[in-house]
Amino acid sequence: MTSGSRIGIVGAGVAGLACAKVLSQAGFPVEVFDRAPDVGGVWSATRRYPGLRAQNSKFTSPFTDHPMPEDYPRWPDGQQMQAYLAGYVQHFGLGPMLRLGTEVVAADPVDSGWLLEIRDAMGVHRTSCDHLIVANGVFSDPVMPDLPGAAAFRAAGGQLCHVSEFHDVEQARDRSVVVLGYGKSACDVAEAVSHLADETSVVARRLTWKMPRTFQGVDYERLLLTRAGEAHFRSRFPHRTERLLDRLALREANLDLLQERVTRKLRLRELDLLPSGPIEEIATSSAGLVTEGFAEQVEAGRITVHRDTEITELIGGKHGPAVRLADGSLKLAEIVVCATGYRQEVPFLTPFVRRALTDEVGDFRLYRHILPVDVPNLSFAGYNSSNVSALSSEVGAHWIAGLLTGEFVPPMPELMNNEIDARLAWSRERGEGDHAHGASVVPFSLANIDEMLDDLGTPLPLRSRLAQWVRPVRPASYRRVLRDRTPAAAPAPAPEPVTDR
Repeated sequence: MTSGSRIGIVGAGVAGLACAKVLSQAGFPVEVFDRAPDVGGVWSATRRYPGLRAQNSKFTSPFTDHPMPEDYPRWPDGQQMQAYLAGYVQHFGLGPMLRLGTEVVAADPVDSGWLLEIRDAMGVHRTSCDHLIVANGVFSDPVMPDLPGAAAFRAAGGQLCHVSEFHDVEQARDRSVVVLGYGKSACDVAEAVSHLADETSVVARRLTWKMPRTFQGVDYERLLLTRAGEAHFRSRFPHRTERLLDRLALREANLDLLQERVTRKLRLRELDLLPSGPIEEIATSSAGLVTEGFAEQVEAGRITVHRDTEITELIGGKHGPAVRLADGSLKLAEIVVCATGYRQEVPFLTPFVRRALTDEVGDFRLYRHILPVDVPNLSFAGYNSSNVSALSSEVGAHWIAGLLTGEFVPPMPELMNNEIDARLAWSRERGEGDHAHGASVVPFSLANIDEMLDDLGTPLPLRSRLAQWVRPVRPASYRRVLRDRTPAAAPAPAPEPVTDR
């Protein structure tokens, strides 16, 4: 592609903003569309639920060239994360590229690129681009369970919503609240409302392992965001250290020790919150962190966890809104918050394109989690869902820039398809299908970054890689690598010769 080729980006979250910055610096005209009125994606005020806080510290969360403000706490909250991204836009002059409050409702492939149908406050319009980047995120389409009795429940005064729609904790004051789910957002919301609600219940089909932010004086990032931490999980291509851990039987021993210490620290047996599976499951698709104060509220009786069960029916009637659990018991529930996850959807793409992007079970077939083999002029950003999302997105943006400028040439289609087949098969076996439809690299975030940098011919220096064995990843250590390889502006097409007519 040339420097005049227009890039359209769907989504102004972490991945979309990283692509906008990198590609505009490479000389491409960029336009970013997002239906929200502000930047941030999952951190947007339109989706921010009470208790939302970053899983990573301010030292591992930022982009390589834009540190978090010094006055931020170690663990920024949702509002601070959104403000950080807004500051990123201002610092790099991305504002003129943004079309906020603008939804891409359709994207059709044409010979010259893509024809987009967009909707904003003024109505529906059409525009076009030469290359389309899908950066809508793997947490963009909320999943609401189909619970029988919803109409009667609402008619009785009950409130039913997804966690991404629950913004004001005051709604819970002196009311009975039931939170469906046991992921990070479920526990965050439950802890936040438990201080105001008359009664707070969590209904969990399955309990999962969660790590404390600090563990015997050690930051959890030292356990999960180091190369030594990654080596404790079985990878597709075990390196020397992994094989050594296996030979010495240290992998299982260390994980067993970790599991027992986490169990004791969080008093999981006493609170009946001990998951049934091994702690290694913590890394099947996303690493979970304990919500601070959650266990204390359970112990104080302010939160009741109904484990290994589910809501089978919503109830309405003269006695008020309630829920029925699988054992037949009823619980008063004036508010039901569904923290039931998200789908990885691209509804604006045509059915033909969607079929070319996914397999028979809905997993995305993307080389390096970025490039579809059979759809030209299209790439994905942020579909390598990672424990270090800003860094992974920024490196991915450079990968896309290298692709578009011709600095990087991907393998032949057959080889890319073989690699995708092998990766998805391994992911399904390892995660029993729970791998975000092929859009997660957890817990191998650093390995995924290594792959992309190796493709670009600019690996992280050995000294930095060695340091990451014992020290949590620091995005700033990648700054020089990415700065040195920032693509020059793609060459403009040669002017046509002038001829006399």
